[in-house]
Amino acid sequence: MSTVDQADGYTRSVLVAVLLSVAGIIASQFTTVPAFLLDPTLLESPAEASNTATFIFLTLNFAGFFLVGGAYLWWTERGWDWLDIRMPTRRGWLYVLVGIFGSIAFVMVVNVVATLFELPSSENQVMELVGDDPNMVLLMIVVVFLFNAPAEEFLFRNVIQKRLYAAFSRMSAVIITSIIFALVHIPAYALAADGGLAPLGAIGVSLAVVFGGSIIFGTLYAKTDNLLVPTAAHAAFNAFQFAILYLVLRYAPEELENMMAVSLEAGLALLPL
Repeated sequence: MSTVDQADGYTRSVLVAVLLSVAGIIASQFTTVPAFLLDPTLLESPAEASNTATFIFLTLNFAGFFLVGGAYLWWTERGWDWLDIRMPTRRGWLYVLVGIFGSIAFVMVVNVVATLFELPSSENQVMELVGDDPNMVLLMIVVVFLFNAPAEEFLFRNVIQKRLYAAFSRMSAVIITSIIFALVHIPAYALAADGGLAPLGAIGVSLAVVFGGSIIFGTLYAKTDNLLVPTAAHAAFNAFQFAILYLVLRYAPEELENMMAVSLEAGLALLPL
C-alpha cells in the first residue's frame, strides 16, 4: 500500500468512526421521543417524572446505539457474524475483574486529583433523573446491565473499534475510539443546569473519566476479541456506582451524601445521556 493509499485508509476509517459515533448520539435523541410523549415532565423536571417514564426513557436512550450499529452492519453486508459474542473463558473472566477494579481505581485517582486541585464536578443527567429515589437507583442497575453497557460496547467496541483495526494497530484503535467517545460527549457536559457553560475544570473531570473508562474497556476488547468481556466489566462497574448511591440514599446521613457527591458524579460520567 502506498503512502497516499494508507493515508486515505487512515482518514476514511476515522471519518467512519466519527460519523457512527455522532449518528449514535443523534439517533438516541429520537428514540427517546415516546418517553417524553408518555410523561412531558421529563422535559421540565426529570426528577419528578414517573419511574415508569424514566425507565422507558433510559432504555430508549440506548436503543439508538443498537440501531446505528445494526444499520451499519447491514449496510456494509458484514452481518451479525461480525459480532464477537461468546461465553468468556477463565482468562476472559479475569480480564473482566481487572476491568472492574481498574475502573474503580481510575475513578478514585480522578477524585483525588479533582479534590487536590479543587475542581468542580459537572452535573450528570442520570443524577437528575434518579433524584433521591432509591427505587429508581435499583432500576438503573437493571438499565446498565441490559441496555447501557451492551449498547455502548456494541457500537463503540464491536463496530467502531473493530472497524478501525483495518487501518490502525489495536491499541491505536482503542485510543482513537476513546478520543472520539470523549469528544462527542462535550456538549453533554459543557452545558450547566442553568443553561450556561459549565466550568472548564468540571468538563475536564467528566471527559477524563469518559476517556479513561473507554481506554480500559477498549483494551479488554482488544485483548480478548469478546464483546461480553468489556460489557460485563462496564455493567458491573456502573452497577457498583449505583449500589453505592443506593446505600447513600437509603442509609447515609446528609453529610455523607454530600461527601459522596463528587465520587458519584465522576463515576456516573460513564453513563452519558
